[in-house]
Amino acid sequence: MASISQHTHANGLDYIAITTPLCDARIFLQGAQIDQFTPKDKADLLWVSSADEYLPGSGIRGGIPICWPWFGAHSNPDWPQHGFARTRLWQLDQSRIENDIAYLTFSLTVNEQDKQYWPHQSQVSIEFVLSEKLQVSLITTNTGSETFEFTQALHSYFPIGDIHQLVAHGFAGSKYIEFGQGPYLQEGDSVRFDRETDRVYTQLADRQLLETPNGVIEIMRDNSRSAVLWNPWIDKSKWLARFNDEDYLKMVCLEAANVLEDKVQLAPNQSQRLTTTISWR
Repeated sequence: MASISQHTHANGLDYIAITTPLCDARIFLQGAQIDQFTPKDKADLLWVSSADEYLPGSGIRGGIPICWPWFGAHSNPDWPQHGFARTRLWQLDQSRIENDIAYLTFSLTVNEQDKQYWPHQSQVSIEFVLSEKLQVSLITTNTGSETFEFTQALHSYFPIGDIHQLVAHGFAGSKYIEFGQGPYLQEGDSVRFDRETDRVYTQLADRQLLETPNGVIEIMRDNSRSAVLWNPWIDKSKWLARFNDEDYLKMVCLEAANVLEDKVQLAPNQSQRLTTTISWR
């Protein structure tokens, strides 16, 4: 039987559980963060570290954290990494199931504390469409009278079985910056992993594939010409919060983004929608 219901995690975080004939999923109100999406008769498409304790005020290490209204470190070092949206409580505005497909919409109210970071008049929401595929859309609307600029990402963590066997495809013709160096022209279509990888891609095609020992994951992006490819490798894994020393072997991030020259300039009364669609091939 299909259902959408609200529950509370043992550590206090509220979440929405979704069950349909096509998938099972879980979305937390903190950060509107999905941490589980399991298509029927297939493995979960999202990875979460077993070291994460699902604590209030701390983003979950896995699933799809929302980076908004900036990606990465802000120029002000005292401001939160990846913006404030991923640790705030979102509101579930709409939910329904039609023809076995679940639709959910969450919104975030910018509170007085956050206005120090984000003084612009705006609305932000996120839409989930859950079928045999996972579609996530982050929508920003300028409700003010002045243009503003922002960067963002849907920071997706994927289960890849063994990083040494992973081959990521779909990067031909793109450029990337890594560790503050570049831009470099991508050589060939594919990326393999034998060290820490932290690449911010631009001029990137809208479809990538992760070829893993357990199957091929397809990632599509709309309204995005940039993406982030990340694996912390051995040394960084030892000091990352909520991350086991050997987790780097099992995960990779490939994040739909609007960063660098792909950042968004949003005029008054305009909206921008960043979408990623994820599925097993």
